[in-house]
Amino acid sequence: MSDGSNALTFLDPVKLTVTKTLLVSDNGYAVDLLNELEYIKGYIYANIYTTSLIVKIDPQTGNVIGKLDINDLFQSARKRYYSSAETNGIAYNPDTDKIYVTGKLWPFIYEIDFPH
Repeated sequence: MSDGSNALTFLDPVKLTVTKTLLVSDNGYAVDLLNELEYIKGYIYANIYTTSLIVKIDPQTGNVIGKLDINDLFQSARKRYYSSAETNGIAYNPDTDKIYVTGKLWPFIYEIDFPH
């Protein structure tokens, strides 16, 4: 789970007790505003709140090992509905290996494809 800082908290799924805290960084700098997490093929993906960036996080080290800027999708959503706001949704379907993204008040959910 995230609290908007650079700390991710892992919980025991039954007891809901903290099992691990992971500090996320990129080249030695804390990555704050982590939001909307999704676990995909052994990695954690997170939105950086108020931006169009999605980061790929190594769950063992907390290091950011990839970045995806979906600003073009944000701009597309904004053209269709001016009140569209920041990116705020990542979903993964392991049965189809499809990834979906959306944002606050976006008129669409986008299916995106990238090496993951």
